[in-house]
Amino acid sequence: MATNIKPLHDRVIIRRIEDSTDKTAGGLFIPDTAKEKPQEGEVIAAGEGKYKEDGTRQSLDVKAGDRVLFGKYSGSEIKLDGEELIIMREDEILGIINRAGAAA
Repeated sequence: MATNIKPLHDRVIIRRIEDSTDKTAGGLFIPDTAKEKPQEGEVIAAGEGKYKEDGTRQSLDVKAGDRVLFGKYSGSEIKLDGEELIIMREDEILGIINRAGAAA
């Protein structure tokens, strides 16, 4: 999906990556209402960075396409073109995930 929104300053837009497991290890099915929202997502768009006191712009450490880990209650949920996204500041992101096969 090509987003038609550009976040300002040090904000990023993130799409949650859903966990596809519907069963526990013991074979019990978990209904959608009982599942927790994932804390992992993909950066869809990133701002230009915030301004420092000397007037220069500090670029962001994340870019579109990065897989990130964020806090459970981080950011603000928005709905854009029928898709639920999260917009948050870069400092709310806990880390960038680099694992084999993460982009696949």
